[in-house]
Amino acid sequence: MADHGIIVGDCATPIWGLTSHERIRRIFKARGVPLSDGGAFAPDDRVVLADARFAFDPAWMRAVLEQPTVLTWDGKPILANVTGKDADAVRRAMETGEAWTAPADVILMAADGDATVYNHELRKRERPFVEPLLPETVRSIERQSYYGAYKGVTDLLTKYAWPELALVLTRWAAKLGLTPNMVTAVGFVLCIGATFAFFEGYLWTGMLMGWTMMVLDTVDGKLARCTITSSAIGNVFDHGIDLIHPPFWYWGWLAGLAAYGTPIGAEAYEMLLWIIFGTYILGRVIEGIFEWRYKMHIHVWRKIDSQFRLITARRNPNVLILLVALALGRPDVGIFLVALWSILSLLFHTVRLVQAFASRKPIVSWMSEA
Repeated sequence: MADHGIIVGDCATPIWGLTSHERIRRIFKARGVPLSDGGAFAPDDRVVLADARFAFDPAWMRAVLEQPTVLTWDGKPILANVTGKDADAVRRAMETGEAWTAPADVILMAADGDATVYNHELRKRERPFVEPLLPETVRSIERQSYYGAYKGVTDLLTKYAWPELALVLTRWAAKLGLTPNMVTAVGFVLCIGATFAFFEGYLWTGMLMGWTMMVLDTVDGKLARCTITSSAIGNVFDHGIDLIHPPFWYWGWLAGLAAYGTPIGAEAYEMLLWIIFGTYILGRVIEGIFEWRYKMHIHVWRKIDSQFRLITARRNPNVLILLVALALGRPDVGIFLVALWSILSLLFHTVRLVQAFASRKPIVSWMSEA
C-alpha cells in the first residue's frame, strides 16, 4: 500500500469531462492511495507519482502498485512507485525532464515500448492505453479508454450492434456530468415501463423501451469505468436489475399475446411460463456453481464457451428473437422459440459443468493461454 500519491504537472485538456488532475485523483482513490501535496517523505515511505500530462488506463496503476515500478515515456518517468528517498528525483524528472537515474530496486516499464500488465479478470497479459494528453489525442484516448473498459465476454448485440452508439452516448453523458447511477436509473424506469407494456399487449412500445434500456445498460458500465466512478451501490443496482427482470419480460410477453391479437392456449401458457422461469433460474445456478468452484465465469473456460456466450439464452439474444418474430407478425412463435432456445442453452451449460467436474486437467481460462 502506498503512503502518498502525488500528481505532478498541469494539463488543461479534459478527458471524459474531467480535468486530468481529477481523473488521476479518482484513480488514486479507487486504489486507496492518499493524495499528498508533497513535502518531506520518510526514506521508507512508498510514494506514487503520476504525470498529469499523460492519460493512462487504471490497469497501469494496479501494476505499479504491485511492486516498485517506474513507467516511462521516451525514457522519462510518467507513473512511478518509489521510496521516499527517491521521490524528489523522480518528481523533478517528471516536471522538468531533468536527467535521472532509475533506483536499483524498481522495475522499469516502457509505456511507449512493449510493456504489458497482467489482467486479473481475464487472466492474461495485455497492453492498456497510455498517451500524452493533448487536444489532438483526446478522441483517440477516449476511444481506447471506452473499448479497453473491462466487460469480459458478452452477447453479439453488445459486442457488435451498438458499441459505437454507446460510445457517443457515453461521451454525451460524461460531458453533461451525468453519473452512471443516473443512467442506470433511467434504464430502470424503462425496464419497468417495458414490463408493463408487454403485460398490456403493447409489444412494440415495450420493445422500444426495452432496446433503449439494453443500450443504456452498456452506457452506464462504460461511463463508470471511463470516468472512474464505479461504486459498490451502483454495481449492485445495475447487476440487480440485470439479474431479476429478464424472465418477467418474457412473462409479460406471454400475458400480452392475447391483447395483441395472437393468443395461445392455457396449457401452452402454463408450460412456457414454467420453462421460462425454470431454465432461467437453473442456468444462473449452473453459472454460480462453476464460478464458486473454479473462480471464473463458465463463459471463459474454453473458446467455445466464449463463442456460445454470444448467442446463449440471455436477455439480449432472446429479445432479438422476440423482435424478429414480432416484425414477422408472430410474437407467439417468438416466445416458443425463446423457450426452446432456453432449454438448449441450459443443456449446453449443464454438459459443460459436468465436463468440468470430470476433467482431470486444471480448469483455466483459454484467454490466459491466448
